[in-house]
Amino acid sequence: MDFESFSNRHRAAIDARLAGLLPGEDEAPEALHRAMRYAVLSGGKRLRPLITLALAEAVGGNIEDALDAGCAVELVHCFSLVHDDLPILDNDDLRRGIPTVHIAFDEPTALLAGDALFALAFAVVAKTGRAQAVTMLAEASGTRGMVGGQTIDVESEGRAVDLTVIEWIHRRKTGALFEAAAGLGALFGGGTEEQVLAARSYGMDLGLAFQIADDVLDETASTEALGKRSQADRGLSKATYPAAIGIAGSRRLAEEAAKRALHSLAVFPNAAAAEMLAQFAIKRSA
Repeated sequence: MDFESFSNRHRAAIDARLAGLLPGEDEAPEALHRAMRYAVLSGGKRLRPLITLALAEAVGGNIEDALDAGCAVELVHCFSLVHDDLPILDNDDLRRGIPTVHIAFDEPTALLAGDALFALAFAVVAKTGRAQAVTMLAEASGTRGMVGGQTIDVESEGRAVDLTVIEWIHRRKTGALFEAAAGLGALFGGGTEEQVLAARSYGMDLGLAFQIADDVLDETASTEALGKRSQADRGLSKATYPAAIGIAGSRRLAEEAAKRALHSLAVFPNAAAAEMLAQFAIKRSA
């Protein structure tokens, strides 16, 4: 199994469900809804919902039961991208090879589209009827997760920070949502409490590995390959592993994090897809 084959098996269902969950473009306020659909449906790997489905499969569950939870995680991720790209934060004009939302529409619409995507994500996960799922996604999204990580990421720009701080940032701004994606997959797949905890551990280390690899790609890949501006982290003087220990050292730490993620999969009867995603996270070229 490789990423392309696994993605091809499930991508259409994920995209169709996301399209169905989003408000229609002809529904008022039309401009806001167009911006929301543009932000979500204009490409992307769908890695987070794929993780959710892979962990549902790993515990022997029905992946269809985990689809809405995976889509909720993707909506939170898309919200974060819309806001990160705004001029007040990273000021990016390209995402997934096309203009960012605030360029394609305008800044107020982008801000509100991100807000609406965040609200929609929790409406989706709440409708599953699983309070634990709502809590898991909320904790991953808030000050102890993605938003907290992004805050320290911004505060660390242009400052000399040690590896402890960089890991703290990466585990929260990226790892926390990966942790939720994996944990939700095991939960909706019918996994045991032990398996849900193992899935969350897998997701956190996978997220760390992914973010380190992403920082390396920001330094080494082209804008065309990335679909976004290359060396953007350097331009903003971001706190990254490549800035702190170089490319080779960063790749080594990404591989170590991926190995820890793989170790967490020992309790699952069918972890082939999850294993493949861990390898993909550090070996992808964009």
